[in-house]
Amino acid sequence: MYYVYLIQCEDESIYTGITNDIERRFLEHKNKIGGYYTRSHKVEKVLYTEKYKTRGEALRREAQIKGWRREKKLKLITS
Repeated sequence: MYYVYLIQCEDESIYTGITNDIERRFLEHKNKIGGYYTRSHKVEKVLYTEKYKTRGEALRREAQIKGWRREKKLKLITS
């Protein structure tokens, strides 16, 4: 299983990524050992996750979400 996830950063920005272990990956981001963006943007919490059977499906969805404006990401989170 692969997960697409959205994390809220301290500056209210939203980071989007994929993983096969949400808890491990969140801790990596929190400890500044995962992801270039989150090394300079302190992470606060996981806002949203989606589950996929293959890495390819997750990568396609991640790319789609990364292309969205903040408002559309927030609508996804609240839906």
